[in-house]
Amino acid sequence: MYSEFQLRATVISHILYFAFEVNLVAIVILSRGKCGLSTCTARYLVAMAVAHLLSVISDVILWRVSYYYFPGTFLDITPVCSMVNVVAGGTRDCSVWFTVIFTFDRCVAICYQKLKTTYCTDKNARVVLTITGVLLCCKNVPMYFIFKAGILIDNVPWGCLRKWSIYTDPVYVGYDWLATVLMPLLPFVLIMLLNSLTVWHILVASRVRKVLRGQRKLENRSDPEMESRRRSTVLLFTISGSFIILWSLSVVDFRYYTIGGTDPGNYNYSEYIFSHCGAILTALSCCTNTFIYGVTQSKFREQLTNGAKYPFTLMKQLINKEHK
Repeated sequence: MYSEFQLRATVISHILYFAFEVNLVAIVILSRGKCGLSTCTARYLVAMAVAHLLSVISDVILWRVSYYYFPGTFLDITPVCSMVNVVAGGTRDCSVWFTVIFTFDRCVAICYQKLKTTYCTDKNARVVLTITGVLLCCKNVPMYFIFKAGILIDNVPWGCLRKWSIYTDPVYVGYDWLATVLMPLLPFVLIMLLNSLTVWHILVASRVRKVLRGQRKLENRSDPEMESRRRSTVLLFTISGSFIILWSLSVVDFRYYTIGGTDPGNYNYSEYIFSHCGAILTALSCCTNTFIYGVTQSKFREQLTNGAKYPFTLMKQLINKEHK
């Protein structure tokens, strides 16, 4: 068991190291505003990439790297360790819920044209992202108080052990249920419902437009409105679809041990493997969006290519300048 736990930690760490790099690239490219996306859409995508990046920093650098490679540092002091858990929980929640509000924004843009003009704006996106981020950070503040010191050295508390009282205190039990419903069950359900509504609206709108264009004998001409909607839909479905796929095992595991009343500490071998596969897939969700942008957005690929060529272009310009 111990070696498998170490292997799982190593796999997740390598995934999140890679996620750090790809999210940083995505932030730089999307922030330049040259990917052909609306300001509102770009704002949500940048926020999602920043949340993923912060989640990687708090999960890898502040926890896994410290725990496995540099034990006994100041990060193991109880107040610091407790704060790291709060930050890690907040950034993880933000990365998931920013995906939900992006899905809602695209649902409004596609399904409700009148509401789109007032809701799908850059100003509104900033307000929604700020409020969501603040609420999620506040939601994780109680996590600071659920840990106790494992040992006291020179009056300095070290280690983060969960207090036994949290398993019997009605307040903490209620908080734990609220936290587990908010992450990941409710986001999972909301994304599926919003995508279902979007698909239904697209199918209805497509039939209507085909009938109208057929009556006008425009079958052979391109439809800019449907083409724009198609690109937006592909981006939406790939992002939210990858979230559903990568979080599905964690949702099943959540239902198994929470609703079924099974203690994860008493898992058999198969249950243990299933649980940790879910953890690895959720870690992988931090680095998929950049690949999605590359597959679905031609201008993002163009900017990525230009960025990769830039050092060689700069070197060539410097060499040419020296020979003149």
